[in-house]
Amino acid sequence: MPRFEVTIAGELNLDLILYGLPEELTPERELLASEETLTLGSSSAIVAHNLASLGCKVGFTSCIGNDNFGQFAIDRLGAAGVDVSTIRRIEGNAKTGLSVILPRRDWRNILTYPGTIFDLRLDHLDMEYLSSSRHFHLSSYFLHRGLRSDVPQLLKQLKSAGLSISLDTNDDPEDLWAADLYDVLPFVDVLLPNEREAMKIAGGSDLESALTRLTELVPLVVVKRGSSGAVACRGNERLNSPGLKLEVVDPVGAGDSFDAGFLSEFVRGASLMDCLRMGNLAGALSVTRPGGTEAFREVAHRERFLAEQMASYPGC
Repeated sequence: MPRFEVTIAGELNLDLILYGLPEELTPERELLASEETLTLGSSSAIVAHNLASLGCKVGFTSCIGNDNFGQFAIDRLGAAGVDVSTIRRIEGNAKTGLSVILPRRDWRNILTYPGTIFDLRLDHLDMEYLSSSRHFHLSSYFLHRGLRSDVPQLLKQLKSAGLSISLDTNDDPEDLWAADLYDVLPFVDVLLPNEREAMKIAGGSDLESALTRLTELVPLVVVKRGSSGAVACRGNERLNSPGLKLEVVDPVGAGDSFDAGFLSEFVRGASLMDCLRMGNLAGALSVTRPGGTEAFREVAHRERFLAEQMASYPGC
C-alpha cells in the first residue's frame, strides 16, 4: 500500500493579510489597516494543509529559510497532519517567502517576496518519497523557477510509478503564459484552473473555446468559477456544480481549498459530481475565516459547517 494518498512538491511561504485599507493607496501617506492576519500561505501548502484536515494522508516537500517564518510554516503543516520530513532548510542568508495581500471590495493586490520558493530544484526531491502515493499535485507552476524546466521529467517519472497527477498553474506573475506549459500538460490527469487562468492557458478570449482546447490536451479539466461554482469537462461529458450562497469573510485561498476538497474525493474514487461538490464545499468553508487555512484549523467550525452545508447542498 502507498504511504500517502497525495504527495505535493511546491512552494511554502506565509501570507500577511491587511484588511480595512482605503480604496486608494495615496503615495507618500501613512495609511492604516483595521485588521491583520499572519497565516500559512502559498497554494501548494494550503492544498496540503486542507487535504490533511479533510482526512487525507499527505506528504509535502519544499524549501524554507532557516528563519522564524519557515518554522511557523512547518508547525502549521505538521499540526494539520501533513508529513514534513522532507522539507529542506536552505542555510545561509536564504529567507522563507512572504506574500502581502491587500484585499479591496471587489479585487485585491498580492505582493510576493519569493524567498526560497525559487530555490526548489529537482535534486532536492526524493522520488521514492513522492512516488509512495496514489496521486501527485503541483501548484504555482510559474513560480517554480528552479524546478520548472524539469517538471516534465518529474511528472513523467511519477506517471511511470503509477500515480495520477493534478496541476493548478495559478497565476503567471509575468503574464506570459509561456509555451513550455504545453510540455507539461501531456502528463496531467486533472487540470484545475479558474476561469481567467483557463482562458490564458488556452490562449482564448472566452471560457467555451478554452474548455474545447483544454479538453483536447488533458483528460479532465475542472474550472473554478467562484460563487458560480465549478464546471468539469471530461471528453464530451460536462458537469456543473453550483456554488454556495454565504457571506464571504475572505476569499484568499478559496481556489486552493477547492483543489483540496476535490482531490480528497478524487483519490478515493468518488464520482466526478461528488468531487465537484466537495470542492465547492471546501472552497466555501475557506471563505468563512481569514486566510486559506484558518477555517480548516478550527475543528469544531469545520465539522459543523460541512455537516450543515451537506444537509442542504444539492446532491449531497
